[in-house]
Amino acid sequence: MTTNNQLVITHNLSDESVEKIKQIIPEWTLLYGKDASNWEDQLEASSIIVGWNKQLKEFNFAQPKNLKWLQTWSAGVDTLPLEDLDKGNVYVTSANGVHAYPISETIFALMLGFTRRIHAYVRNQQTKTWHHEDLKLEIHQKTVGIIGVGEIGKETAKIAKAFGMKVLGVRHSGKDTEWVDEMFTPDQLDQVLPQCDYVVVTLPLTPDTKHLFDKKAFKQMKENAFFINIGRGEIVKEDDLVDALEQGWIAGAGLDVFEKEPLSEDSPLWEMENVIITPHTAGATEHYQQRVIEEIFIPNLKDFINGDKPSINLVDYSKGY
Repeated sequence: MTTNNQLVITHNLSDESVEKIKQIIPEWTLLYGKDASNWEDQLEASSIIVGWNKQLKEFNFAQPKNLKWLQTWSAGVDTLPLEDLDKGNVYVTSANGVHAYPISETIFALMLGFTRRIHAYVRNQQTKTWHHEDLKLEIHQKTVGIIGVGEIGKETAKIAKAFGMKVLGVRHSGKDTEWVDEMFTPDQLDQVLPQCDYVVVTLPLTPDTKHLFDKKAFKQMKENAFFINIGRGEIVKEDDLVDALEQGWIAGAGLDVFEKEPLSEDSPLWEMENVIITPHTAGATEHYQQRVIEEIFIPNLKDFINGDKPSINLVDYSKGY
């Protein structure tokens, strides 16, 4: 690799992260910050871009002049122009794995919130209402189905075992992994859903997963089961989810992602007492920037300057993730 190269990072960095990057590429130009004026006129001259925002949507990824590698700031890559990036021979790596701790914590916050009726008690507190709310469920010894066993799914399975839960997993490869009692492939989803007290979706959005959860899937679930989606909103056919909640096909839903975001003010989901909504914040954490840079980008950067492919979270264009 030549040393007269340029790196653009579209996010703010700590002084510590800047120093660690400069130690690896001391002769490169490093431009960074959320303020696009710091770097927007330098994109075409850059070999590496870290992050994704609206300014990059105008970039010609199919015929890049210098760009060799795009490191995203998020786990999902469904909003990227993957076809153009593939044509331009640009490596893409995601931030998959950064979210395992915060999202698994959010998943259990939602699961426990429903189980111990915390959402109902919070509403009652607003009106100073002293009411039992038919509290009776326990999470211990229940069955959770984790649909998409990646890093988030594995961390969720690990925590589930602390509650003595039975863990069923679904992943494309069907390969067994620690903490999961039984692993299934996506075509066996109909075998998994009827067994679960909690169904947790941690899948990426691909053509195969779009609207995977529709009326048919919700009718396969137990009437007392809770549905949690922290993957992507379009994995769920939202109108069918509304029907499932209104008709009592399932007991409730904890939703961090939606087909269209922000969620429309006229969506019936807002008013449902058996729904908990968070605004696509399940992965938010105080350690986000540090983990993206130090656990993913810097190891990949070392590969790149040695003439190798980035080794962590390299996107497979044929799979779309």
